[in-house]
Amino acid sequence: MSEKQQKSQSRSQPSPEAFRTFIGSGWAPRSDQLPARAEVADYAAKRRATVSEAFPGERLVIPAGGLKVRSNDTDYIFRPHSAFAHLTGLGADREPDAVLVLEPAADGGHDAVLFFRPLAGRDTEEFFADSRYGEFWVGGRPTIEDIEAELGIAARHIDEFADSVAKDAGEIGVRVVRDADPDVTTAVEQARTSETETAGAVEQRTEADEELARFLSTMRLAKDAWEIEQMRQAIAATAEGFEAVLAQLAEAVRRGRGERWVEGVFGLHARHRGNGVGYESIAAAGDHANTLHWIKNTGDVHEGDLVLVDAGVEVDSLYTADITRTVPVDGTYTDAQRTVYEAVYAAQQAGIAAVKPGNKFSDVHAAAIRVIAEHLYEWGLLPEGVDVEATLDKDTGQFHRRWMVHGTSHHLGLDVHDCALALREDYTDGELRPGMILTVEPGLYFKADDELVPEELRGIGVRIEDDVLVTDTGHEVLSSAIPSELAEVEAWIARARG
Repeated sequence: MSEKQQKSQSRSQPSPEAFRTFIGSGWAPRSDQLPARAEVADYAAKRRATVSEAFPGERLVIPAGGLKVRSNDTDYIFRPHSAFAHLTGLGADREPDAVLVLEPAADGGHDAVLFFRPLAGRDTEEFFADSRYGEFWVGGRPTIEDIEAELGIAARHIDEFADSVAKDAGEIGVRVVRDADPDVTTAVEQARTSETETAGAVEQRTEADEELARFLSTMRLAKDAWEIEQMRQAIAATAEGFEAVLAQLAEAVRRGRGERWVEGVFGLHARHRGNGVGYESIAAAGDHANTLHWIKNTGDVHEGDLVLVDAGVEVDSLYTADITRTVPVDGTYTDAQRTVYEAVYAAQQAGIAAVKPGNKFSDVHAAAIRVIAEHLYEWGLLPEGVDVEATLDKDTGQFHRRWMVHGTSHHLGLDVHDCALALREDYTDGELRPGMILTVEPGLYFKADDELVPEELRGIGVRIEDDVLVTDTGHEVLSSAIPSELAEVEAWIARARG
């Protein structure tokens, strides 16, 4: 459930009975028109059927999670747990404290029930006095009937959850996604704990819970048609955000603390076009680009700099893009910047070419990193006596990783690093299949204080990242509308700046 907020006695106000009657009366009737069935409802039903088939006869508990306190009595914007969003279709900020339960049916399969906090009546204290849930404060919520119409599943009040999950818990298996909501996990543990159980039984239950979480994560590796369309929308919105950033580069220079300006411009478009950013944006100018997860964004932007922007719009369904472009602030790459950029671009093209059904996920990195190693060798940066094959040796080499320490790819979807709980055999060593969406994002990072590289390369960091769909016959670069080839980037900046 939601984290507890601090309650200030100094801000509380009395509510006399006469006032309560007055504020609860005189309102026009609420509409009784139910929402249309959501487009995602049928897709979510198929996903739940896949889960049901994998765990026959067991009660499965998938919480949305609760509100998290940002400071004192204010919360962060709510985002439901990805497994919950995937199996219900609910996105944006819906529904804090909700719990999806897949209840085993007598004739096989499961019945889905969503326990949540429905709209309170106008005659309740919550209606006007509850600053966290009250309609006066945060707006209305759906009714039970609304949820059932929208999602096509049964809905019940969250107050009924505890009794429902405890029912015959000692007779059937009960699994819970443990990390989604600690309070729900505690309630499930209490329901399925017996006085005579052994430590081994507790460990076995924990392993069963982890198996459920891993299954729910792994099943998202290949996206259905609805998910792919959501990703297209997220990437299109991200393209608009990048266009806006380019148009504002001169302003970022003029205002000072330009990295924050870049971050803010992209964030404006992300919030307008979608739910917000899918992760904290990286707006790294100059040497900051060599800090892989530079999200402080406190630096100035200068003419002559490169700015590495790693950002993605998360649409209302919670699917996120993840794009990186490294652009020259004044519109033209210097010779040294061009040298590094073209090496990274060549590596990325090799990685993208390796995205096709039947290849392993790891083949993408292998293709890209070989090109990186070849350039480093050609530039004389590898240690004396170390050639390309020697540095690529996983046991005795890896010297190239000084300048590209990260991997080339990750799966993408509801989470920016999607399917993170999948086993190595299904992820890194897994075979690429149609419907998978992954990033391809090699880079080269020459820190300003790196004395092993030529002085003209120091302080240059470049990463190029695209989102790629595995198709039946190969791949589709979903973000191809965002220029990445060097000459096209320079032309793109010129157009954006007018």
